[in-house]
Amino acid sequence: MTWLITGGAGFIGSHVVKAMTDGGESVVVLDDLSTGSADRLPAGVPLVAGSVLDGELVGRVLAEHAITGVVHIAGKKQVAESVEKPLFYYRENVEGLRVLLEASAAAGVGRFLFSSSAAVYGMPDVDLVTEATPCLPMSPYGETKLAGEWLVTAVGRAHGMATASLRYFNVAGAASPELGDEGIFNLVPMVFERLTAGEPPRIFGDDYATPDGTCIRDYIHVEDIASAHVAAARRLAADPSASLVLNIGRGEGVSVAEMVGIILDVTGHTDSKAEVTARRPGDPARVVAAADRIRQELGWEARHDVRAMVTSAWEGWCLRHPEARG
Repeated sequence: MTWLITGGAGFIGSHVVKAMTDGGESVVVLDDLSTGSADRLPAGVPLVAGSVLDGELVGRVLAEHAITGVVHIAGKKQVAESVEKPLFYYRENVEGLRVLLEASAAAGVGRFLFSSSAAVYGMPDVDLVTEATPCLPMSPYGETKLAGEWLVTAVGRAHGMATASLRYFNVAGAASPELGDEGIFNLVPMVFERLTAGEPPRIFGDDYATPDGTCIRDYIHVEDIASAHVAAARRLAADPSASLVLNIGRGEGVSVAEMVGIILDVTGHTDSKAEVTARRPGDPARVVAAADRIRQELGWEARHDVRAMVTSAWEGWCLRHPEARG
């Protein structure tokens, strides 16, 4: 079968493309290249430059490449930006998905894999977040991901598609330096940026109800995210009645202070001391995945630890910022 991967030229998307092609899957990429780059794609992978909002283009790509499954990763993902621009996020993330699903249903596509997020949970007051934990998103971004899950499940049921929604937790790392994250939206690249500028890393709040007072998160290597997509795609290919919603995490919490300490050690900035600033609005104290269901359903589990994530991310950062090594 042939998979269309939307957003396949971006940070996470390019890792999924690599993992699926390495696994022998036939892949076509659709990406508007607003944040992605054709340089991220393996040789020989067809790239169509365009948006999932362009229904005519999507339908043409599905037909011309005889697509039998879709992996939908394209979308906007900055929480703060979504608060400022909710209409933009609903258009890009919800309307874009609707157009893609409509074209997929019309083309008889039988499998659909959706990139969701732990942002659907909001601020869960539990030690481990299971897929049954109530979803109370706190941003338009999280709302669009939850609405997307509902839409994917409903269309799958109505049109006989096998579907899966994968809820990512905190993604970090890189499979190779050239595939590193170019955005400055998550903790690891934010600390790298500060260190490169000769400034101390920031910790937003140290008065949470956690052992060291800083937020606890479940960090997952992007290579593990990619391998989970391969496992999910193969499950959908084998089970036409599948309808899955699964967390992708390690099931282990790491505090922000611990993570910053690992970053300082890996980068050689052990003399640097983090600067504590005020809490950011809406940051929950602890969000850690329960990873039992994905292990049961797909036989998948994460392989990389936090130090491997930081080390691989640093190599990618230094490739783009050679001055960072000092």
